[in-house]
Amino acid sequence: MGPLHTYSADISWTGAGSRGTATYTSYSRDHEVRIGSKPPLLGSSDPTFRGDPDRFSPEELLVAALAQCHMLWFLHVAATAGVTVLGYEDSAKGTMRVEAAGHGQFTDVVLRPRVTVAHGALGPDGEPLTDVDLAHLHHKAHEHCFIARSVNFPVRHEPSPVRVAQGLAS
Repeated sequence: MGPLHTYSADISWTGAGSRGTATYTSYSRDHEVRIGSKPPLLGSSDPTFRGDPDRFSPEELLVAALAQCHMLWFLHVAATAGVTVLGYEDSAKGTMRVEAAGHGQFTDVVLRPRVTVAHGALGPDGEPLTDVDLAHLHHKAHEHCFIARSVNFPVRHEPSPVRVAQGLAS
C-alpha cells in the first residue's frame, strides 16, 4: 500500500438566524468552508433546495473538483510525454437525479476539455499531435485522477479537437 494523505476542512454553518431549524424554511443554508489559512469558501445549498445562488454548492464543487483533478493530471502526462500545453479550459457538467423521497445521486459528469498545444507539438509517433494522441493523454489522466477514481458514477470526456497555437514552437 502506498502512502496515505489526509485532507481536512472545517465547516461552519452561518445561517441559523434567530430561529435556527424551527422549520424547513426558517433557516439559511449558508455556511463557510475553511481549509487551513486559505480564504473561506462561501457555501450554500443549490438554489433548488433553498440555497443562495451567489454561493458555491457542494454539487458544483464536486464537478469542479473532478475537472480540476483531470486537468492537473492531464498537464502532468502531457509534460511527461513531451507535449507542450499552452492552454487548457473545460466546461464540465454534472447530472444529478433526485428521487421522489428526496434522495439523490450523480448519474454522470462530462468533462469537455479544450487543449491548446504549442505549434509543432508531436505525438508519440513523431508526427504532429492528433486528436487520437490527445484522447490517449486524456485517458491516462483519467486513470490517475484521484477524485474520478473515488466516485461511483461515470466521468466521461468529450475533448474538443486539438488546437495548435500559431507561431509558437514547442
